[in-house]
Amino acid sequence: MTVQSPTRTTQPDPSGAPGFVQRSPLKPRSPWRRRLTKLDEKGAPYAYISPFFILFGVVGLFPLLYTAWVSLHKWSLIGGQGNFVGLKNYTDVLAQPYFWNALKNTISIFLLSSVPQVIAALLIAAALDSGLRARTFWRMGVLLPYVVAPVAVALIFSDLFGDKFGLVNHLLGLVGVDPIQWHKEVLPSHVAIATMVNFRWTGYNALIFLAAMQAIPRDYYEAAMIDGAGRVRTFLSITVPQLRATIIFVVITSTIGGLQIFDEPRMYDQYGLGGADRQWQTLTLYLYQLGWTQKNFGRAAAVAWMLFLIVVIFAVVNFLVTRRIASKGQR
Repeated sequence: MTVQSPTRTTQPDPSGAPGFVQRSPLKPRSPWRRRLTKLDEKGAPYAYISPFFILFGVVGLFPLLYTAWVSLHKWSLIGGQGNFVGLKNYTDVLAQPYFWNALKNTISIFLLSSVPQVIAALLIAAALDSGLRARTFWRMGVLLPYVVAPVAVALIFSDLFGDKFGLVNHLLGLVGVDPIQWHKEVLPSHVAIATMVNFRWTGYNALIFLAAMQAIPRDYYEAAMIDGAGRVRTFLSITVPQLRATIIFVVITSTIGGLQIFDEPRMYDQYGLGGADRQWQTLTLYLYQLGWTQKNFGRAAAVAWMLFLIVVIFAVVNFLVTRRIASKGQR
């Protein structure tokens, strides 16, 4: 028996002669090839996810930082960048009563839209999660308002809530209610705009709740039925506690969207300035007016950054509350 050297390999002679011929051993990889292989193994995961961060840097991070730079300067549409003014744009904006009026209107519209929206979405999701016939049809139906363009929704609802010839006032007149000035008074205008927001986003949030409900183990419901619990008791004692994290998520995202609301109040009347007395002017409308009506990009950028800081505060609160809920669930 022939013992071969571990550093050499053998193969049959190509000429067909009996015996073996020796083949040279494989050359080891050079150091630079080993470094290249190691770099490929470590860098490949980052290369796969890099398109997202590159796109975010171009269309997200850079405009955000550039807006901060603009807010620190006197900047106009025609003259461009002016002198460095520091925080003067921020102090000027905070001294304007229109800013606080816009902030108040934004919070009011948010409260009138988000609270009924979350409650209605929960109830719709519970109905879709039950033994309903043609469930796919109804699930697609609740998503249709979200697909409709917001401009179309705003135009339709602005006519529905017309002061003189609106359908809502006509229906109220049939039951003896005096016409409501939907475009002149503060609270009715907020209710009308909140109705547009609820129309668009209730079905979308209902599908989020529905997805979370379907992840709840059905053993919980079977045990509750054996104990004699009804649907209302089961919904309050099982469904709602299991949806705590999802409810927090929906509330915070609707809050962020409510702070950035623009389309509905912009298209609520033909002028798009938030009413004759700014009765429904939001922060984004105020930003738009500063930037494109008064041509003062410095103050507009300051408003944008203050709005961004408000959104960040809500995001941090969302993170802390969600983490606390998760830690309680683990206990």
